[in-house]
Amino acid sequence: MDKIKMNTPLVEMDGDEMTRILWQMIKDELLLPFIDLNTEYYDLGLEHRNETNDQVTVDSAEATKKYGVAVKCATITPNAARMTEYDLKEMWKSPNGTIRAMLDGTVFRAPIVVKGIEPCVKNWKKPITIARHAYGDVYKGVEMKIPGAGKCELVYTAEDGSETRELIHNFTGAGIVQGQHNIDNSIESFARSCFTYALDTKQDLWFATKDTISKKYDHTFKDIFQEIFDKEFEEKFKQAGITYFYTLIDDAVARVMKAEGGFIWACKNYDGDVMSDMVSSAFGSLAMMTSVLVSPHGYYEYEAAHGTVQRHYYKHLKGEETSTNSVATIFAWTGALRKRGELDKNEALMTFADKLEKACVQTIEEGKMTKDLALITTIDNPTVLNSEGFIKAIRESLEGML
Repeated sequence: MDKIKMNTPLVEMDGDEMTRILWQMIKDELLLPFIDLNTEYYDLGLEHRNETNDQVTVDSAEATKKYGVAVKCATITPNAARMTEYDLKEMWKSPNGTIRAMLDGTVFRAPIVVKGIEPCVKNWKKPITIARHAYGDVYKGVEMKIPGAGKCELVYTAEDGSETRELIHNFTGAGIVQGQHNIDNSIESFARSCFTYALDTKQDLWFATKDTISKKYDHTFKDIFQEIFDKEFEEKFKQAGITYFYTLIDDAVARVMKAEGGFIWACKNYDGDVMSDMVSSAFGSLAMMTSVLVSPHGYYEYEAAHGTVQRHYYKHLKGEETSTNSVATIFAWTGALRKRGELDKNEALMTFADKLEKACVQTIEEGKMTKDLALITTIDNPTVLNSEGFIKAIRESLEGML
């Protein structure tokens, strides 16, 4: 068959460790044989980020603004150990944080539901989508170690030079302090993205913070969501037969455990980071969670919701066999290809993305899977495949469909 043509490039952001190995396997086995792949490539591997003083991350985000759709491999956010391991010039920030801040988007994460991989929470019947605010809070936090006794204050200096002060703490000894911020524009974008996504997918929307404790910071989130809903979305939600409600984060956690799913749960940045891992793991595996950054400006960035699978990478470097689940990374590619096809009115590309996703699901439901799924499946006598073998099995299923 002729290869599917692409009119507009995708922005391709390569990554680190085992996911970088899988990235190339996916391209070689599942994409390049069938698509005349058109991408603008950026290497976000830690070595290259270090060489470019992380300019490559900024460039990749700018390219996403230009072309509208990006697909990203998992990347390392360095800590002290990585500083030594990679001989870094400095402890570069999270590339995801940089890209999210530049694109001003909301991250929507949903589990990939497959027969034979049953959720740990027995009443979960439908996917739970986590909508994670992608700007600010702890990810833009400024931290300080307090060496000894003294006073710590928040100080706001207005443009006219006038100051407003708020005491944080009178320290009597050593301690720590952190300053967080967010901006109304970003919270408004977050709210509109959530309401729009709920309408697009016809799902109820929950939003949860801790405004009873954080009476200014979290309460601002709550108020902005309510104002935008009342003015712009209440009537649309009624017509669509869906609901929006606000609750406290601890109440939301309790409700989620007793719900059957099929809704969007909007969270602040850190809450969304934690809860998306909890939801994906409880649905089966971190490697079975889709993630897309949706910007109100019309940009989309697709990625897997998990990390770089460091432990498997070290085994791979020793020449040992790995059985690494590539499904979420494949779905990052299919999500980006489908969106590219949708924006370019390229039906062939959209159909291919649908079939590749079906091939992944079919392969697992036939009992062919990686070790992480074999440990939890209800399918009898599953065939455990290595990293490459699993991707090749998906290719067989895909070729049968094509």
